Amino acid sequence: MSELKRVLITGGAGFIGSHLCDKLINEGYHVIAMDNLITGTLKNIEHLFPLKEFEFYFHDVTKFVHIPGKLDYILHFASPASPSDYLKMPIHTLKVGSIGTYNLLGLAKEKKSVFLIASTSEIYGDPLVNPQNEDYWGNVNPIGPRGVYDEAKRFMEAITMAYHNYHNLDIRIARIFNTFGPRMRIDDGRALPNFMVQALKNEEVTVYGDGKQYRSFCYIDDMVEGIYKLMLSDYIYPINLGYPEMITLNHFAEEIIKLCNSKSKIVYKPLPVEDPKVRMPDITKAREILKWEPKITREEGLKRTLEYFKKILKSD
Repeated sequence: MSELKRVLITGGAGFIGSHLCDKLINEGYHVIAMDNLITGTLKNIEHLFPLKEFEFYFHDVTKFVHIPGKLDYILHFASPASPSDYLKMPIHTLKVGSIGTYNLLGLAKEKKSVFLIASTSEIYGDPLVNPQNEDYWGNVNPIGPRGVYDEAKRFMEAITMAYHNYHNLDIRIARIFNTFGPRMRIDDGRALPNFMVQALKNEEVTVYGDGKQYRSFCYIDDMVEGIYKLMLSDYIYPINLGYPEMITLNHFAEEIIKLCNSKSKIVYKPLPVEDPKVRMPDITKAREILKWEPKITREEGLKRTLEYFKKILKSD
């Protein structure tokens, strides 16, 4: 029997990272998850610990990274990702995107690995075009409060492409739009966990601004499938992955209140600085190049996520 291909997933105990661990184990890979657990949790991956095809390294990627043996793929998903996290950890967020990416690119170069980065729709900032396609350069304030995350990811893309151009490293760049599903933290600070937890507790549901901001929401299983297809492709340029339909945050909050059969009412609070007014991916390239598009409706995804949140709140 041939030796399993080996994959390193940084941020492997996080929301998307842990689902990627599951996916790649199921697809027959040997998976090494790396995480410093500042936003991830071992609960997301403890079911994998008994497997001989799985390893876990407790490590911060801003320090030198060494993995013995071959590595066929490196998937770099380490980073605080919600505004409440990266605003609390601005320096670390910048270091993970810069020093962490540099360390992992060095490892990929040494191991001759395919290197895939988790970039973000935040690349586009508060976009002046809608939907956003990969040719749009974005509208980002580098010194604004969100700049620590936006610019970390923009630098990550730049240095990754530089390693491709200079060292001929085989790269993939996933621009990930809003994703939701089981294993999101209840204190994540983003719209869906906030709305769902508040609705389940029959508390006031907090909407920031006038609620007319548009967002799209992609279910985690679809997102992981898109990332996997990108990993296996030979496409080296940025590619949007997300759900190509928008909903206002007002309607989204109402949808969740109804789904939870909640008595909650919506209350409005001031809009955070530079919060984007629209955010929706143009996934033409993903459809054409990866033959990928989301299959799970937002409604179905919300039902699955609700069951998870009910369990978490019950256990707490």
